[in-house]
Amino acid sequence: MKNVNLKSEKNALIFLVILILFVNYPYIDSFLKNSFEGAEYGFVERVIDGDTLVINGTSVRLLGINSPEKGDFGSSLALEFLSNKTLGKEVKLVYGKEKYDLYKRKLAYVFVGIENVNLESVKNGYSNFYFPSGKDKYYSKFKGAWESCLVENVNLCEKSSENCLILKDWDTKGQRVLVKNNCSKNLNITGWSVKDEGRKKYVFSEKVISPSEEVALTSEDWKETYVWTSSGDSIFIRDNFGKLVFWRSY
Repeated sequence: MKNVNLKSEKNALIFLVILILFVNYPYIDSFLKNSFEGAEYGFVERVIDGDTLVINGTSVRLLGINSPEKGDFGSSLALEFLSNKTLGKEVKLVYGKEKYDLYKRKLAYVFVGIENVNLESVKNGYSNFYFPSGKDKYYSKFKGAWESCLVENVNLCEKSSENCLILKDWDTKGQRVLVKNNCSKNLNITGWSVKDEGRKKYVFSEKVISPSEEVALTSEDWKETYVWTSSGDSIFIRDNFGKLVFWRSY
């Protein structure tokens, strides 16, 4: 009788262990992956915008990209894309040079399976590529994804039908941009914008430029000490519909 009781207790213990493992499998699985792969895994609980997620209760800013601000052209599409790709799914986080930003958000490349979601966002024109801390091993892939997007002419990469405005000079050290009306007609650039890879954007208000007229912008027009970073940056000029007039990178 004693042996029977011991056997029953052993079976009950085994059943209890299996039950605990089953109930907590997602957490145990993530723990093991995090411990042995050098990356972190978690479940996407919320999508804040086109480049920010909440994973396991922590805000995560996607590396290598910058999506439009709320209300700007393309912002709702970027949010929809990221939601469809990640919401409610397990993702892998791969960190870059720095793990946290100034707002204490984690900085990571986000993978669903083997797919780099950040890269796909750029490739499909939901974000532009963005490397404020300097170029890392992913930079060439992201720049290539943006160039591929330009060929496809979709979303943020869609070109403007207006081609009169040209970039005559871009002095990144002197923080000066010089644009010119290269056509023989007046050009209304009201609502047009000049933007860096990040969030520094200058918008023209009530501005019409005559043929051959040049307009210079400096960091003071942005009300910033600097706009263009020494580690590399891009310039995006867009018309009042958000379509891309000009782009260049260094």
